[in-house]
Formats: sequence, C-alpha cells, structure tokens
Amino acid sequence: MLTVGIDIGSMTTKAVAFADGKIRGAAVLPTGWQPKTAGEAVFREVQKQAGCPPAAVQYVVGTGYGRACLPCAHEVVTEITCHARGAYHMIPDTELVIDIGGQDSKVIRVGRRGRVEDFVMNDKCAAGTGRFLDVMATALGMDVDEMGRRATGGAEPAGISSMCTVFAESEVISLVAAGAEKASIVAGLHHAVAERIAALAAGFLPVACIAFTGGVAKNFGIKRALEQILGCPLLLPEDPQIIGALGAAIIGQERLDRRRI
Repeated sequence: MLTVGIDIGSMTTKAVAFADGKIRGAAVLPTGWQPKTAGEAVFREVQKQAGCPPAAVQYVVGTGYGRACLPCAHEVVTEITCHARGAYHMIPDTELVIDIGGQDSKVIRVGRRGRVEDFVMNDKCAAGTGRFLDVMATALGMDVDEMGRRATGGAEPAGISSMCTVFAESEVISLVAAGAEKASIVAGLHHAVAERIAALAAGFLPVACIAFTGGVAKNFGIKRALEQILGCPLLLPEDPQIIGALGAAIIGQERLDRRRI
C-alpha cells in the first residue's frame, strides 16, 4: 500500500512516499526550467529514500503548478486540497493553514479530517512569496538562508513601503546605498511580507490552531513577524516544505482504501 505524492512547485519539487500512516521517504529537488524532468527525478529519489523498487508504488498523486507534467501520476489534485490534508495529518488540531510557496501564498480553513472549507490565495504577483524573498536576498548580496539567520538579531525593521517586487528591490538598493544596516532591511522585508499574509488571513480569524507550511515557513524571521502581527503562535510541521506532497500521498492512500472496500 505504498503511495507517492509529488508536488511540483515553481522553485522546488517535493515527493513523499507514504504507507501504513507513516512517511517512508521524502525528497526535495530544484524544479529548474523543466518541471517534468524534476518530477521524474524526485520520483526516483524518493523511491531510493523509501528503499523500494518502482513496482512497489501502487498509486501516484501529483500536485503543484506543474502537476500536469507528471506522466507517472495516476491522478492530479490541487495544492489547496493537498496542503490541507498534509497539515491536518501532521497537526490534527489544525484549523487554518498558512502556506507560503515560491510563487503564491495561501490561507486555507480546514474542517474535519483535513477537508477544505474555504481558502484565499495570492497568485497574481510575487509579493509575499519565496520568489520575492529570493529577489530581495540577491539585492542584499546574500542568499535566502542568510536572510533567515539575520532575523535572529532583533534589529529594528526598516520601512519598506512597496510590496511590488520591482519597486521593493529598488527600495532595498536605496537603503543599502544610504548606509542602512542589512539586518534592519531584512527585518523590514520580513515584516512587510508578514503584514501582507496577515491581511489574507484576517477574514478567517480567530482560530485556535494555525499550521505554517511551505518552504518560507523555515524562515524564522517570517514566522516571528507573523506571530507578532497575528497575536498567536504558528505551529510548524516537522518539515513544512513537503506538506503538499504528503497530502497528495495521503489522498493516494485514500484512493487505494476505497478500491479495497
């Protein structure tokens, strides 16, 4: 009863092998310019992680923006559904999921058994996404991981007035030229992203349990800024980046269970 979920995102492609209610393997690879190639590569890698031959995989579910590129998938499911199901599996008290990915941000209200009750999504521009942070990190002469580490210093946030990627990049360059501390600029960027995400979540609050997923959830500065603005803690799954792929694999298990009935 081994299933695999594959989540092809704009920046990374994730896969999870799942059986008997547990994660048997997980893999993350860069998506690059060929989503199909990335999906096939991560499928092979997760089979290695799970220690199983291709024939042992009984069902594959694809999700993410590149899900239509997966010839190995038996079914494709929206990332909204998959993130809700994956977050609920890892944190059963989840009522709301905040997911920040490479090209979009999602806030999902979760009901019984991880079912989607409602959601709102920012997918029209890069503001408040992993791509936005990647561009800002480049403007600061650092990588995204270093941005996250800089957030631990507690610097006073610099004012960032625009969330448009192009204009915000110009602001960052101007702040650097004016001698602003990089730690302060990073704090300002994190605060600006958090304000945008909090505005998306406002219509769903208050709730008792919020799960924070997606690759950006690994950024301590974003998490802390969001918690300050929302006034409540955010719970992180063990690996927030693979939650969409996990949800896809769980849905695959449900399909197999129905066949057995």
